[in-house]
Amino acid sequence: MATLTTFMSSVILILVILCPSIHAKPSKGIRAAYWPSFNSFPASSIQTSLFTHIYYAFLLPDPATFKLTITSEDQTKLPDFISSLRALNPPVKTLLSIGGGGNNATVFSEMVSTKQSRQVFINSSIEIARKYGFHGVDLDWEFPADVVDMSNLALLYKQWRQSLDQEAKASGKPRLLLTSAVYYASEFTVYGGPRSYPAGAISKYLDWASPMCFDYHGSWENFTGAHAALYDSKSNISTDYGIRSWIQAGVPAKKLVMGLPLYGKSWTLRDQKVNGVGAAAVGVGPGDGGILLYHQIVDLNARTNATVVFDNQTVSYYSYSGSTWIGYDDVGSVRLKVRFAKKMGLGGYFFWALGQDKDWILSHQASDTWKYGGGSV
Repeated sequence: MATLTTFMSSVILILVILCPSIHAKPSKGIRAAYWPSFNSFPASSIQTSLFTHIYYAFLLPDPATFKLTITSEDQTKLPDFISSLRALNPPVKTLLSIGGGGNNATVFSEMVSTKQSRQVFINSSIEIARKYGFHGVDLDWEFPADVVDMSNLALLYKQWRQSLDQEAKASGKPRLLLTSAVYYASEFTVYGGPRSYPAGAISKYLDWASPMCFDYHGSWENFTGAHAALYDSKSNISTDYGIRSWIQAGVPAKKLVMGLPLYGKSWTLRDQKVNGVGAAAVGVGPGDGGILLYHQIVDLNARTNATVVFDNQTVSYYSYSGSTWIGYDDVGSVRLKVRFAKKMGLGGYFFWALGQDKDWILSHQASDTWKYGGGSV
């Protein structure tokens, strides 16, 4: 009996060493992703084991009334989204996201400008979220244009959170979550003049903020770039800089959820023999405006027998074949970025967007790395 016990103990020890995830306690945190309602990827196909929160993207406020607009398509997709996710196991929390890259920033600026208009917007968001059964609401205003917008944004966060607290108390239901997608850095000068996000209001009133750590480079430039570079020794256009700027501004690390892209950017090289990061380009490459989804990149690389390179300076990948150059994230860079998020003490990460992965490869890598600290490459 003693011999058998000793033998079993040895087997268990070997398994623990070889398979750390067997004994590792899963790390709690936010593993989120946006579901674009305008794409064809069905919500019923989401692998909920890989996520904790899923965003419905997007609704927009009416330009005149500031109440959320429910299109005829939303009338079908909203209930289907909720019912589909409720039928999946394990369960995830759902958030209603408002805004997005296609929003009219002027409408948001007008909406936040008075207490009355803010309240109309807030009441509408709560009404819609409760009607369809969401667990929270999310604001993706791209982007407040000046210091006045930022000041009013702080007032919106405060008023919104107070309204959510009051509604929860009156209804006896759990309070709706309040989150917000934000620029990758806390201060910026693009899309307007110099301004800073209201870090104090974000810290006090939001459950978390989600810096969009991507789109650093693209079709507007005549050189190749890592559009979601973790590091950049030549500029402040990097995730490392952006996340640290948020923490330095006073937002607790645990209230930051770092964005990761499931797409890449492509260029057409000026000289096929000059093909590194920063190489001269004469325009965009394949894809919609030089944007390729991860599953498209994997397939294109295989079809063209492209050369794939991991760039340890930016912690990203790029591939080239002929004059086509693509910068993107792959398994190794996703693992390192999620490790960075954990090391920084962040609250979690999110992906833009569901339906862009390839057989859930990057989603699996991120989830395993977050939960167990490792994951395979």
